[in-house]
Amino acid sequence: MIVNWERADLTVRAARAVLDDPSAGAEVVVVDNGSGDDSVVVLRAALPDATVLTRERNGGFAAGANTGIRHTDAEVVVLLNNDAEPAPGFVGALRDHLARAAPETAAVTGRIVLAGRWTRLPAGTGPTAGQRVLRDHDGRWWTPSDDGDVRLNSTGVRVDRDGNGMDRDWFAPGDQAAEVDVFGFSGGACALRRAALDDVGLLDESLFMYYEDTELAWRMRRRGWRVEHAVDAAVEHDHSASSGVRSDLFVFRNARNRLVVALWHAPWSTVARAAARTLVRGLRGLASGRDRREARLVLAALADVAAHLPRHLARRFAEDRRASVPRRAVDPGA
Repeated sequence: MIVNWERADLTVRAARAVLDDPSAGAEVVVVDNGSGDDSVVVLRAALPDATVLTRERNGGFAAGANTGIRHTDAEVVVLLNNDAEPAPGFVGALRDHLARAAPETAAVTGRIVLAGRWTRLPAGTGPTAGQRVLRDHDGRWWTPSDDGDVRLNSTGVRVDRDGNGMDRDWFAPGDQAAEVDVFGFSGGACALRRAALDDVGLLDESLFMYYEDTELAWRMRRRGWRVEHAVDAAVEHDHSASSGVRSDLFVFRNARNRLVVALWHAPWSTVARAAARTLVRGLRGLASGRDRREARLVLAALADVAAHLPRHLARRFAEDRRASVPRRAVDPGA
């Protein structure tokens, strides 16, 4: 299942890779999320052997994915980002892993490799104007380079003590092995067991975009489900080709949803650290003057969460009533 929004070129490439893989043996469902361009025409012309569904408006990744999940009654649902290109055998590897796994395994997350090769900038230096860069978990900058190394994007998702959801093994060497057990799955390359979705529900559409996979993993964990990593289910990911890591959408939604998901699921100590970190980040940004646009977006996210605090607290208490595993028994950093 692939969600498209005004990037039919990427979506066709991703869908075609699955459709042309004889080992996949899967129905390919593409959901156009209210694109305002000619995406639907392009998708239907280029993918006659796929099911193309349309939504009237862009409801975010969660709404698009849920539309595709509801369309099919398959026991295993595979989610694939449109800016990810799966290697041959990707779908089969996820499906076979889930078939072999214990029945309490709700999801299997793939091995996501960053597209291209990457070189770390020298210590003490930062990116130049217009240079494409990404930053690793240690704050070091990396830039594309023909003589660089292959690096990992994700082997699953974990959450730190400040509520930050992050890709496990982000920028680790491309051949690094990862533990099978992991807290959460990446919605960009994973397989979900229908029985688990029937138990805990689908992706939360109120999040619109970002953290929706992390939030669903929390619900699964608190109902006693597990998530595992399949090393042989590989995709190459053109990181944030669809939205961009510095866009207003990314900055606001990432900051807001990190707080919201912590409020719904994390211990109070994590909620407090997440809120304090967001406030400090925004105030420092305003004071330094380096990026006041980003600072204002971060503070707007904090204000949005505060304005709807009663609703978020009600959701927190509702999750406690539904859960079968105590909140503190879940280790999101695994």
